[in-house]
Amino acid sequence: MRYGFYTLVFTVGTALLYFAHRYAWRRLVNDTGMTGALRRLAAAILIAGCVSIPLGMIFGRYIDRSFSQPFAIVAFSWAGFMAFLLTMLLVLDVGALGARLAGRLRRRSATIPSPPGQPESPTVVAGPSKPLTAPPTVAPAPTGLIQPARRAFLARASAGAALGTAGGLFVIGTRNAFGEVAVKEVSVGLSRLPKALDGFKIVQLSDVHIGAMLDGRFLDGVVETVNRQKPDLVVITGDLVDGSPRLIGADVARLGGITSRYGTWFITGNHEYYSGAGDWIPFLEKLRIPTLVNSRVVIGDKGPGGASFDLAGIPDRQGTLFVPEHEPNLSRALEDRDPERELILLAHRPNPITEAAAHGVGLQLSGHTHGGQFFPVTAFGELIHPYNAGLHRHGDHTQIYVSCGTGFWGPPIRILAPSEVTSIRLHSV
Repeated sequence: MRYGFYTLVFTVGTALLYFAHRYAWRRLVNDTGMTGALRRLAAAILIAGCVSIPLGMIFGRYIDRSFSQPFAIVAFSWAGFMAFLLTMLLVLDVGALGARLAGRLRRRSATIPSPPGQPESPTVVAGPSKPLTAPPTVAPAPTGLIQPARRAFLARASAGAALGTAGGLFVIGTRNAFGEVAVKEVSVGLSRLPKALDGFKIVQLSDVHIGAMLDGRFLDGVVETVNRQKPDLVVITGDLVDGSPRLIGADVARLGGITSRYGTWFITGNHEYYSGAGDWIPFLEKLRIPTLVNSRVVIGDKGPGGASFDLAGIPDRQGTLFVPEHEPNLSRALEDRDPERELILLAHRPNPITEAAAHGVGLQLSGHTHGGQFFPVTAFGELIHPYNAGLHRHGDHTQIYVSCGTGFWGPPIRILAPSEVTSIRLHSV
């Protein structure tokens, strides 16, 4: 089943890349009248860029970072630049199409004849002292010579504007992606949280994506930021890795430096399954980071009458394509649970929120969306997911927090969706 999934993703992705680069060729090269060596250079750049993106994904996941990292940076940077460039070209083309349609409507309305029953324009008869003379003939403008030149000028101007804007956005987005990860502080009130746990602090990491682009040096900074928060509990809500333990295990091992009162807990995201979840789960266990797979644990004082709450976790829904027994099953995770106890659920995607509310979850912590990561993806995030980023209330008794992610995936770009280490303070209400 997973091979069919990979085949589908590769086929669709390759087709989209081809048509995207073909559109860029038409707008930047053909429409602008580019010729000679410059045309050949543009062709080489577009072909190399198109091919580099799938190769960057493959090399980054399966080849040693000493070779794959420079290649991945170039490939994914190109993907990000192209995303901005295509967006700008499409915006300009849609605007030009709208202007042409508006012009046609104006011309059509100007040539509509008068309705029946209305008098025609009065005819003026010249007197004998003013003999009629034919108006001078004016030669029509040579539109056949002017129009192509005008089209070429507009094509070059729009191409230049698109390239300049895309370049500027790319520089800003890259600076944001590789900059310091900020701490996002969130306060959540929970009605079933024991008074003794008021002020309990959870630090959430999500979508770190350690792999060809982000390495142990990045993770060192994340671990330092987490420890500065002095957390009671740390949770990692999936997509920690992009690669096997053989390639990036030494980097991920830096997570062993996280300190908290009740430890660090992990759930699988879709990228763990692409990277071999069966290898990563025992690897993280050795770092004292257990994985919740349709299971739950007690956090707090486990003695009789102690102040505590339940922490549950389910695998990502794509897990069943790779590990059949990892099909998410919230009912199994909550089996025999006392409904009077507070319940926090770790789910990589926001999508299980409706089921979570039906099972009495007080707070769901999720990621996966990256908050869209950058425009134009940010514009479509909430069309795909029930909640795209931030804290939301779902029904009367359930809340959900969706992290924008700690790292990034694909293009090294973040705009309007900053990376975050989330510090969540729980309050008894």
